[in-house]
Amino acid sequence: MLTVLIISIIIVIVVILLAVVTTSKAYQYKHTVDDLEENPHVNHPENKEKSDGK
Repeated sequence: MLTVLIISIIIVIVVILLAVVTTSKAYQYKHTVDDLEENPHVNHPENKEKSDGK
């Protein structure tokens, strides 16, 4: 019974350690955002006349 308890505690510690490492790597990742001018899905004022069909 003691062996099962010790193995369970080791597994829990490993899972928590992996979760902490994964979370810290995720926070270190540098995200990039495209400029709005380069986004084809945004209606720009200069393109509004063309898209309205006027």
